[in-house]
Amino acid sequence: MSRRATPRPARRPTTCPCGHVEPYEKCCGRLHRGEAAAGTPEELMRSRYSAFAVRDEAYLLRTWHPRTRPPRVEFDPALRWVGLEIEETTEGTAFHTTGTVTFRARYTDGGRPDALHERSRFERLDGAWVYVDGMFID
Repeated sequence: MSRRATPRPARRPTTCPCGHVEPYEKCCGRLHRGEAAAGTPEELMRSRYSAFAVRDEAYLLRTWHPRTRPPRVEFDPALRWVGLEIEETTEGTAFHTTGTVTFRARYTDGGRPDALHERSRFERLDGAWVYVDGMFID
């Protein structure tokens, strides 16, 4: 009898995947658990990157703008997120309703290194920052 492998959730890291030196539980983990909200588009970008790294579909969907949100997020089991570099941010302060974050997210796909380079757009929706969409760069 053949057993179909069920993908296991990614193990929660002890250091934060977003690149900050704080432990995951005190950094992006608190946002993932709903104990805090991202105060800027950059903080939301970092927490969403971490959510991809730990495969937290619920957080990704919760922080995606309803007009662009997919019905679900599928995680490729061969993909591992290994580093995030924030290159530039625009707007996104307490005085703005929009902001952008340009970043490079490094990953391995089946052990082969690669990177995603994107400029993401964020909007404030009911007082909270949400991801709208992104434009690939390169």
